[in-house]
Amino acid sequence: MAGDSAQRAIEAVWRIEAARLVGGLAKFTRDVGLAEELAQDALVRALSDWPEKGIPANPGAWLMQTAKRRAIDHFRRSRVLARKLPGMTYEAELDQDGEADPDAVLDDDVKDNVLSLIFTACHPVLGAEARTALTLRMVGGLSTVEIARAFLTAEATMQQRIVRAKKALAEAHVPFEVPRGPERQERLASVLEVIYLIFNEGYSATAGDQWLRAELAEEALRLGRVLAGLVPDDAEVHGLVALMEIQSSRNAARTAADGAPILLLEQDRTKWNRLAIGRGLAALGRAVSLEQGAGPYLVQAAIAACHARAAKAADTDWREIARLYDVLADGFPSPVVELNRAVAHGMAYGPAAGLDLLAPLADHPAMKSYHLLPSVRGDLLHKLGREDEARAEFRNAAALAQNSREKALLERRAAGAA
Repeated sequence: MAGDSAQRAIEAVWRIEAARLVGGLAKFTRDVGLAEELAQDALVRALSDWPEKGIPANPGAWLMQTAKRRAIDHFRRSRVLARKLPGMTYEAELDQDGEADPDAVLDDDVKDNVLSLIFTACHPVLGAEARTALTLRMVGGLSTVEIARAFLTAEATMQQRIVRAKKALAEAHVPFEVPRGPERQERLASVLEVIYLIFNEGYSATAGDQWLRAELAEEALRLGRVLAGLVPDDAEVHGLVALMEIQSSRNAARTAADGAPILLLEQDRTKWNRLAIGRGLAALGRAVSLEQGAGPYLVQAAIAACHARAAKAADTDWREIARLYDVLADGFPSPVVELNRAVAHGMAYGPAAGLDLLAPLADHPAMKSYHLLPSVRGDLLHKLGREDEARAEFRNAAALAQNSREKALLERRAAGAA
């Protein structure tokens, strides 16, 4: 197999299998840092073997089996060392012959392993940013560079934060499990946040040559469904599932044949997946029926439902969407919410109204390098006929964009402001 094609194939397999692999290994080793190291060892072996020998029929199983052998070797060495240093303990589960039984633990239900990995990474021993960064790294498969961009921080800083987070979990002996009762509830908000961040990275990639990373969005949606089964009486869990279902329903209409993005108002809505929309609306109905108030995911799901119910873009109830963004901004303010609120008000009440809402965001530190702020401003200016200003905003947005597909789209808009 040619080197370049093998490299691309291995990268694709890794994106799909990494979370399952790390999750299975973490259950066995009870150390998420060690689990990631073992998984990376398996990846290095694949990079060495597959270009010469070809991609295995079941690459995920190959990676898991290779990592199993590494794990067994690791604990055998630990056991020898423990005999020499009696103060050390060997914590792996052993069979009656004193041997580690990795098959019993590594081949457990994959869904539980990955969800356990998220709950472990979201332990309160870590700060909020460390929890999110670690989960994006181990479950989302994002590189340190991509995570650093998401947090608007330096790569070296983010690398140190991830290393410290893994060390903190190991030192605290955090159990690898989905906790129950109050402890589960305590971590639930963080778990929902990282699942949605993973989904968003799949739905609209921050960097690279693909705008849509479908396997990442599908994994986040699968985890959301599993979580809804574990926590059936939480409105926000169902709200998040509803939001992801409805947004995922648009995927077939979101890119052209060449991979170029197609914006929401220009999409062929006959390509939207009506079954996914139905599942999303049902999950939204379940969330509303629990009568727990309007949390951020429930409100966003209601906004997505407004789009889903409109057979044509012209049928969209923008005034209702603007009202829902007002609710979201009042209860759960953030600069990104304000940006989207400006878009909604611009559609409902005219572009000048949208520009008025954008004005306070210009000096917000988190928005300085966020390409969607000048992109939205450019669109509103174009609708007002202020073409020179619009082109300047689109050029600025293109310069800030990290995803090549988005950059190309913005450059086209800058060329014509259309």
